[in-house]
Amino acid sequence: MFTHVMIGSNDLERARAFYDATFAALGGVPGEMDSRGRLIYRHNGGRLMITTPINGEPATAANGGTIGIAAACPSHVVAWHDAGIAHGGTSIESPPIERPNGAFVAYLHDPDGNKLTARTQTTT
Repeated sequence: MFTHVMIGSNDLERARAFYDATFAALGGVPGEMDSRGRLIYRHNGGRLMITTPINGEPATAANGGTIGIAAACPSHVVAWHDAGIAHGGTSIESPPIERPNGAFVAYLHDPDGNKLTARTQTTT
């Protein structure tokens, strides 16, 4: 459905440290800076792109928005959560947990306040 998701950051190097670490915990590769100064993460045909706002205004997080990231197993969700906290993220909601519907999830705010979740399904 989507070709990419773009979020704003007020500090691309801080964002790079956070996202490089969290994606590495899921088996991903470090982001690359393109010629326009945007940080790009690629996986399975999708892209997460991070940029400073082109209008010169400060970046702000979406109120009510969450970006969901697929994880292969519960241990990857925990590793993602731990890496995020170690690199400037903030744990939100509960610690990594299996929900009654069989989803194993963790939630973080990245250093710019964007809400993220890593998730895997443990049961149907």
